[in-house]
This record gives sequence, structure tokens and C-alpha cells, in this order.
Amino acid sequence: MQLPESEIGYILKGFPRTSETFISNEIYLLEQAGLKISIFSLKKLEGQKVHGVSRRINAAVTYLPEPSAYQNAGLVRWIFDNLTLFSRSHLRLFRMKPWVYAGTLFSVVSMSFKYADGSFKTAFRSFLKEFLQAGYIAVEVLNSGRIRHLHAHFCHTATTVAMFAAKLSEVPFSFTAHAKDIYRTDMNPGDLLSRKLQKAEFAVTCTKANYDYLDRLKPATSRLYRIYHGIDLKLFTASNNNRTSGPPLILSVGRFVEKKGFTYLVEACRFLKDEEWSFICRMIGGFDAYAETVQASIDSLDLADIVTIHHAVTQEELKSIYQAAAIFVLPCRITDDGDRDGIPNVLVEAMAMGLPVISTNISGIPELIKDKENGLLVPQKDSRALADAIQSMLGNPGLMKEFALKGLETVHRDFDAKSNTLALKQLFEQCLESARK
Repeated sequence: MQLPESEIGYILKGFPRTSETFISNEIYLLEQAGLKISIFSLKKLEGQKVHGVSRRINAAVTYLPEPSAYQNAGLVRWIFDNLTLFSRSHLRLFRMKPWVYAGTLFSVVSMSFKYADGSFKTAFRSFLKEFLQAGYIAVEVLNSGRIRHLHAHFCHTATTVAMFAAKLSEVPFSFTAHAKDIYRTDMNPGDLLSRKLQKAEFAVTCTKANYDYLDRLKPATSRLYRIYHGIDLKLFTASNNNRTSGPPLILSVGRFVEKKGFTYLVEACRFLKDEEWSFICRMIGGFDAYAETVQASIDSLDLADIVTIHHAVTQEELKSIYQAAAIFVLPCRITDDGDRDGIPNVLVEAMAMGLPVISTNISGIPELIKDKENGLLVPQKDSRALADAIQSMLGNPGLMKEFALKGLETVHRDFDAKSNTLALKQLFEQCLESARK
């Protein structure tokens, strides 16, 4: 009897998400390379800008029921409400695999004690929620007869769900670790991240800085790989067609969150204005609460006439904005709770568009930008150094051109998403081949 075609089940916190185009791009490229994908989204997101690549994905998307919020509910009431949501899946699992089900539930309880961090109830509700979601996915996996491997993006919530779902359905899982999910200890308390690295068939991360950190945590037998995301080099291509003769545009793109360092760019713009530089600055991104902080900084420094913030746009819309810019600046920082970027994809996009770039010397950014070779790096949280770097670029068109050309070389050599995704495809194919044996 011929076995049905194998699929990879992707577990994502939300899909599609405006700020996670790299995930959509990865799934699309894997499909183009011949893999079959199914997507499980823990949340159904509203009001997201949907990029073109997300619309080109063929994978079926299953949106899970959303567990009720538990901030104001008692534990017993919360358990009752959510068991009702997921009862059909879990009853079926219990009948199909009673000992596997009981063993996984025991893990939920034991992990709640081990990783309680002062509150068993909080930990138990968190792990139980993820267990309930995992049960829903596990039934879908078993019913499909095709999904033989699970893969999660971000190594906190989605990977915990994947770990439980893999145990319940008895298929292997893997995950990709990115940024705050690695470094914020509240997201993986104690040795939970090491446990996930041990249980996973393999793990992937997107920078060498992340790899080195995770390599110190993982058991010796665990498999860990560094694979850069890369970008669509057919979409992002260098062009000067839209650049005008007016004041140079300083462009910055990213979610309005603290780790992007936008307030330091605002302060740098104040230095530039005081020193009589002619420019305009646009910051574009998803409007998290931190956008109010950035706007307040703009207003307090009397910069509203030349520094503006704008809502997120699609990749296709962003391309024309890149073309109009003179330089791209992203002053990333490490926040007090450890949150940070890996290699922001917008830096790669800007370099692919032929823009000279300025960023900070933290995390994986120096893997992309070599200071004074293909761009400039400054210390984090240093608006004076940032202003000086901007001045050194705007005042030297020859330097800007040199950085732009070398940046293009870097991106085309190391950050082609199509080439990099093939490395991930090979890992998945190895797992699927093992599952067939």
C-alpha cells in the first residue's frame, strides 16, 4: 500500500503576521521546493497588513480555538471554561492513546512545579493552556495521516505547544529560535530551553550570536544549526529611480518597540537639526504602545516638522519607500529584560535595495554589517555617536556609494532566502525519511 505524501506541520503563534514576513517567505519557498506544509495558528490575527507572499502560500491554515483569558478567573473556573473548548480533541486522544496522554499530562504537572518561579497556579495555567492547544493539534496530525513532523517558530509558547503535540501524536518536532524568545528568562524559566533543545529532533537559529548562546545550553547530542533567514532578492533590488533632489530621507523601519531604539534616532535628529543639517526622517512600523513614547520624544524635541512616524505597510509598498531614501538607520538596543533583535530583516532589505546602512554593534548585527566596510556600527543607546555616523555618511556621497555596493555583495552572498531555505528543506527531508523507515 502506498503511503500518503508526507507533510510538515508548522505551529505559529499567529498567521499571517505583518512583522513576520520571513516566516511566510520560508513557508512559500519550502512549498516551491516541493515540500507540503500545513499551518496551525494559535491565534487568528485581526487588522494585520498581509504581504503578497502570504497570499501565495498554498498550505491549509487551521486556526485553533482561543483559550479564555485567565487574569481575573479562578483556576477551577478557568480550567472548566477551557476544557469545554478542547474537550472533544482530548477525549479522543485519551481513548486512542491513554498511556501517552497520561504521561504527557503528568509532564504538564511536573513542569508546573519545576518552572513555577514562585507561583504554581500561574505556571500550571500556562502549561495547561499549551497542553490543551497541543491536544487539538495532535488530533489533527493523527487524523491527517500525512503530517509526520512538526516545526515551531520562536522557542517559547509555540515550541512548548509543539513539544506537547509531538509527544501526544508521537511524531518528532523541531523549532527555530529567534530573539527575545531566547534571551528573556521569563519565557523559558530554569532549564526549560535546554529541555526543548534536548527533546527536539533539531533546532535552528538565525544568527551566529544566537547559535553560540544556544550551543552553551544544549545537551551534547542535540542538533543545532545556524541558517540565516535571507530575503527575496527578486523583490528587493537596488534602484535610485525614486530618489529626489530635496532634503535626504533618513529611513527607519520596524515595530514600535523599545528594542528598535527609535528614541535614540529622534535624539540624533535633534543633534543634526541643531548643527544645521538638512534632512527629513521617517519611521515606519506596527503601532505598539511604544509608538506613543516615540511620538512624545519627537514632540518634546520640537522635530514634528521633519521627523514623522507611520503605520506599517506591505513589503510591496515598502519597496518604493526604500527607493526614495538616502540612508537607512536602525539603532537597535538590548532592553533591560534581555530582549533584542537577531539580524533585523529590514537591514538586509535596505542593503539589497542599495541603501547605505547604520546600526548598532549588538547581537547578530555585526554578522551582516562590517563596520566601515559595508556600513557603519555605533554603540547602542548613544544618540551622539549615531548623529556623527549619519553626518559622516550624508557628508560623503562617495562613502555612501561604496557602502551600498559592498552591502549588495554581502546580501547576495549570504542572505538569499531561496538558497538558505534549501538548507532547512534538507533537514526536514532527513526527518521525513527517518519517519518512513
